Amino acid sequence: MAAVSTGPNGHAPTLTGAGSTFDAPFFAVAFASYQQQHPGVTIGYSAVGSSAGIAAISAQQVDFGASDVPMNASELAAAKGGLVTQVPVDLGGEGIAYNLSLQAGARLHLTGPVLAAIYLGQITRWNDPALVALNPGLTLPPAAITVVHRSDGSGTTYIFSNYLSSVSPAWAAKVGTGKTLNWPVGEGAEGNGSVAATVYRTPFSIGYIEQAYSLGLVLPFAAVRNQVGNYVTPSAQTVAADAAQKPGITATDFSIVNQPGAASYPISGYSWALVYTRQQNQARGQALVAMLDWLTHGGQAYAAANGYVPLPAQIQQLALTMLQQITSPNGTPFLG
Repeated sequence: MAAVSTGPNGHAPTLTGAGSTFDAPFFAVAFASYQQQHPGVTIGYSAVGSSAGIAAISAQQVDFGASDVPMNASELAAAKGGLVTQVPVDLGGEGIAYNLSLQAGARLHLTGPVLAAIYLGQITRWNDPALVALNPGLTLPPAAITVVHRSDGSGTTYIFSNYLSSVSPAWAAKVGTGKTLNWPVGEGAEGNGSVAATVYRTPFSIGYIEQAYSLGLVLPFAAVRNQVGNYVTPSAQTVAADAAQKPGITATDFSIVNQPGAASYPISGYSWALVYTRQQNQARGQALVAMLDWLTHGGQAYAAANGYVPLPAQIQQLALTMLQQITSPNGTPFLG
């Protein structure tokens, strides 16, 4: 692991990051632990959404960005600080949270096409025949469905819409995949936390959230039919099963939604740290690389404890390979 270099005052530099709310619960615990283990290191992270994180790193306003979808070619070209290295930092699933009073022990079942139809505004009531057919034995109310989605540019939205595009030709044609969408229906909320809170306080609502955000609110997640026809909920085991079907990812081939496998949860994805390849400051760059090296290896223990999935061994190796590309101002790599 890289050593943390100190500045002239004997303290490691303060590191700042911004971006994904998908990452925020994991980062909060992991960064607090890292700071305890490395006195003098301070890490500030603003959970402002993936698009805002990309904008912040592109404008050189932070030391690292975080996004649930890597920067694309045009975004990379617009980065003011030169080449950007993209490092996988965590793996998680997105649950479909709902606010319904169902029979004790009952769970809503959904398919991708039906979920797409809800978000397209084609299915508008909970007792729609398509929902009734998927949930035999449940008494679904005639109430209107309140659709909740992200209002900010969001990697969580990218993963969700990427999944819908993969299972619904109608969604792919009318809305498509992106961090920011022209939503056909619904109420917008900023950040995963606000989507979770909106669903929690709004009867008959539905929304998509990174699974860690349900923990405090005890929101139920729907069982979603996967590619082989099994109904699964997001968990460490089902997200890991999905990711295992595509062990080789890159920053240009990163989608793992709707993978085959009996236990695979289909709305899963990685998140990425965005870092300038050539750092402008020796001490700050070394501190940043040391922190990210820890985060993507030893720090993964905090992912497992907070509703995420530890990075698979092959992805931890990818993270190390990417971190080895990051250099000091004179071009010397921080990691051997």
